[in-house]
Amino acid sequence: MRDGSVVGSAERLGPLRVSVPLLAAALKPLRARPFAVLSALVLLSVLGWAVVPGLFTGRDPLVGVPAEKLRGPSANHWFGTDNLGRDIYTRVVHAAELSLTATVFAVLIGLVAGSLIGLVSGAIGGAVDSATMRVVDVLLSIPELLISLALVTVLGFGTRNVAIAVGVALVARFARVMRTEVLRVRRAQYVEAALAAGVRWPVVLVRHVLRNAYAPVAALAAVEFGVAVLAVSSLSFLGYGAAPPTPEWGSLISEGRNYLATSWWMTTLPGLVIVAVVLAAQHLGRIIARDGAR
Repeated sequence: MRDGSVVGSAERLGPLRVSVPLLAAALKPLRARPFAVLSALVLLSVLGWAVVPGLFTGRDPLVGVPAEKLRGPSANHWFGTDNLGRDIYTRVVHAAELSLTATVFAVLIGLVAGSLIGLVSGAIGGAVDSATMRVVDVLLSIPELLISLALVTVLGFGTRNVAIAVGVALVARFARVMRTEVLRVRRAQYVEAALAAGVRWPVVLVRHVLRNAYAPVAALAAVEFGVAVLAVSSLSFLGYGAAPPTPEWGSLISEGRNYLATSWWMTTLPGLVIVAVVLAAQHLGRIIARDGAR
């Protein structure tokens, strides 16, 4: 009986003995990249704020308690309260929806428009490519925030216009990278073989050139996400975003700048959230770009 029980225990532990090394091997990349794990957790948390803010806070971001105005961070108010008694943590959580939505749309605008311009420019070549790249060079020589500021001044106020302005400012970078990849791929043997086989050039361009040129552009999109977060927040800080009292990350910092000497938490803590998101996005974007280049 004793021998049988020992054998039975060994048999039951067999899968466990196998799974432990497999689990250790699966977690090894995470242990090797602790900052990547931390960055992913930061972005997932912020994404949760944007999608289901009710899971993270039960307060109303627009309603405050005048008796609790300008209270410092505490167990009841993690980020303190503002001059109207509103919970700043609640406003930061609810602000994630508008700020991240504008950021995603801005990156998509830059990605789609820039990829199309770079694809056409690299595929056609000649005078079209030369003229297009000169325009791209001019745009790259101007700071992106300055371009965004000029565009949003023309378009007007609102989160949608902020997203458009930031997205247009990102077009030049995506166009440059896509054009470089198209010039590299179009000289590949499989592209020449497809053309020699009689496949039409538009089909070759989409099926072979674009499919093999998009990886660096997608990696650039991951890197530019952090840049877009900072640009959207900057324009919101300057007052071009949603109208008050709708919370946005940049506008929260702007609201607290008049109380910086006495209520530092109104600007510092929302600002640290923006810094954390930007650094996390930049770190993961660089990892994606580096792994994609291998």
